[in-house]
Amino acid sequence: MIGTLGFGSNLECQPKKSTKNRVGTQLKSINEVHSNLLTYLESVPDPRVKRTQKHILKDILTIAILAVIAGAEGWEDIENYGLAKQKWLAEFLELPSGIPSDDTFRRVFERIDPQVLEQCLSLWIRGIVSSLDGKIVPLDGKTIKGSYDRERGFKALHLVTAWASEQRLILGQIKVEDSSNEITAIPALLELLDITGAIVTIDAMGTQTNIVKMIREKKADYVLSLKANHPTLFGQVKEWFNTAKKNNFQGIEHDYEQKIEKGHHRTEKRYVWAVSVKFFGSLHQQEQWSGLQTIVMVERIRHLWNKTT
Repeated sequence: MIGTLGFGSNLECQPKKSTKNRVGTQLKSINEVHSNLLTYLESVPDPRVKRTQKHILKDILTIAILAVIAGAEGWEDIENYGLAKQKWLAEFLELPSGIPSDDTFRRVFERIDPQVLEQCLSLWIRGIVSSLDGKIVPLDGKTIKGSYDRERGFKALHLVTAWASEQRLILGQIKVEDSSNEITAIPALLELLDITGAIVTIDAMGTQTNIVKMIREKKADYVLSLKANHPTLFGQVKEWFNTAKKNNFQGIEHDYEQKIEKGHHRTEKRYVWAVSVKFFGSLHQQEQWSGLQTIVMVERIRHLWNKTT
């Protein structure tokens, strides 16, 4: 289902000084990226006692973030990155005591408020990403492989993530207990983000009227998957399309597209019909799907080496 929607952000983490780099502008140099990051990190509260502050907090955070972007997977990797790039880092960081040790990075990140840091990083990313107007932002839940610990009784980590598909950047994410909690996590994640003008896509789990209402309030559009978790509406739509197909959509304005993809020893054909909601008459609780404009049907035929689905 497709609709038109809207949005705003109310976060604790805000830059201490104004910055010209907002959504809708392109950052012109790596120096601007550094400056923008440092501006937001200055507002992260320092959890350390003052007498133990041998290194500046924003230096610690910046080195760690840049190291992870470069592929660091642990505290020692982060320290080694800092040592290898120290001369370059000194161009925009203070580094009064040089590069922190791996233990220092670990202790600081164990005590930092993760939600505040997440909000600051989300704001920084929005300063890097150009306008989301008309861009696809998928919201999806994934269980992180290998994140469980049987001996300590820890379940696998499950995250709901908002992804800027064109820029290949994570805009924000929230941890949930399992996939069944995605319905409550999606509104919490949307609250953190500025998705003005974006097209938000969510699978059937997120096809909820309150989520649609929130996306509209955030001034964004949505494409949601309608499946049997809404049995009455799903049945109506399915029956309507079956009848329309039998009559070759005669007298019904619609868009049609088909595509064939081959790979991994399979061939997949997709047939897509998009029809204005006005042709459907009165749909079940239609008024609750804020801004609903179009219903889309996708038919997929997949040919494998041994069967067709």
